[in-house]
Amino acid sequence: MRKTWLVAVREYQAAVKSKSFVITLLAMPLLMGGGIVAQFVLKDRVDIRDRRVAILDPTGQLSQAVQQAAAAYNATGVYSDDSGTPKQVKPKFVVELVDASQVGSPPGSTLKLSERVRTQELFAFVEVGPDALTPGATGSSARFAYHSNSPNSRELHNWLTAVLNQTVQRIRSQRAGIDPETILSVTQPVRIENLGLVVQSETGEITEAEEVNRAANILVPMGLMMLMFLGIMIGATPLVQTVLEEKMGRISEVLLGSIPPFELMLGKLIGTVGVSVTLVSFYLLGAYCALSYAGHTDYFPSASLLTWALVYLVLAVLMFGAMFSAIGAAVSDMKEAQSTMMPVMCVVMAPMFVWVYIVKEPNSSLSVLMSLFPPATPMLMVLRQSVPPGVPPWQPIVGIVLVLLTTLVCIFCASRIFRMGVLMQGKGASYWKMLRWVLRG
Repeated sequence: MRKTWLVAVREYQAAVKSKSFVITLLAMPLLMGGGIVAQFVLKDRVDIRDRRVAILDPTGQLSQAVQQAAAAYNATGVYSDDSGTPKQVKPKFVVELVDASQVGSPPGSTLKLSERVRTQELFAFVEVGPDALTPGATGSSARFAYHSNSPNSRELHNWLTAVLNQTVQRIRSQRAGIDPETILSVTQPVRIENLGLVVQSETGEITEAEEVNRAANILVPMGLMMLMFLGIMIGATPLVQTVLEEKMGRISEVLLGSIPPFELMLGKLIGTVGVSVTLVSFYLLGAYCALSYAGHTDYFPSASLLTWALVYLVLAVLMFGAMFSAIGAAVSDMKEAQSTMMPVMCVVMAPMFVWVYIVKEPNSSLSVLMSLFPPATPMLMVLRQSVPPGVPPWQPIVGIVLVLLTTLVCIFCASRIFRMGVLMQGKGASYWKMLRWVLRG
């Protein structure tokens, strides 16, 4: 074991002392910080050109109300006086009334207006259905049709939706002889607070439920999953290139003269675990300091959750590192390595495709089954543990056992492939050939 630890220390020092590791260590905070700074700098950098919208209103009762609402919005909603001097920070809405007798009936009228949008004379136009004011009416004649060539710009669309619906409700209530103000007061929504559960301490003291921090319930599991994925990618995947370079440079032949293949591979895996833990610990420490400074320590995961995450990280790096070591020993060049490692990369990235579902439904049968699938357990089990109400205690324990057994199997199989492939030169081994090495030794 002494030689194994020597290899581990050497691999760890070679990794953490390299310029690429330092750059990688600093690049992520800089990129994230740069993204936050860019959002802060660009938040007021919006296109403030007027948004001209045409209203094609066969009812003749909505256009004037929209124009008045636009005038009120332009007077108060597009300026900011944070610096003491009014400054336009949003585009103005300019409403144009279209005479249906001049443009004709659809589809000719909508075609003419569409051409004006294409030539940027208009930003959008709204087609009001002739039965839009009739209560209970359905179908295309009772709708508002918003036409635009900029579907991702939602500000004008959302504003028009609110103004038109309020106007329709007011006109309908007046026709029915009901005071619009009465309707507004009766239909005023009541805020529903999103609270946790009431708890009772061991002394019998009852603590009121606190409001749930929905942002923390999303950001904490997402952050832990991304950190674990980053630790695997930076720690485990370089083993393919490292083993392959030593094999092609005949360095492995020299090393195997003084240390058995299994101990050599195990030393590399232990060194890789140290690199991943160092990287993740650095980011966790930085995140805690930043959140503590900002007064948002509730966004930082608990000590027990971090313990589980680090245990799963170590097992995941050992498991996938063994696979990548075997691939590096079995192939003959980097091009072949890239194609051979693709199935393993798909397994590593699989939890990234389902994490949103896991966060929304952490205790569904499908979530439980997926989190107990050993290659996906490290990421998915931590996701489920970080989302209230958590998981039953037996599930992470079973997950640890399954991942540990899978890791031991991976290390055993990888050691056999490593022993045969690390001295092989020329043509690389296929998956079938690697399977024969595992079975026959």
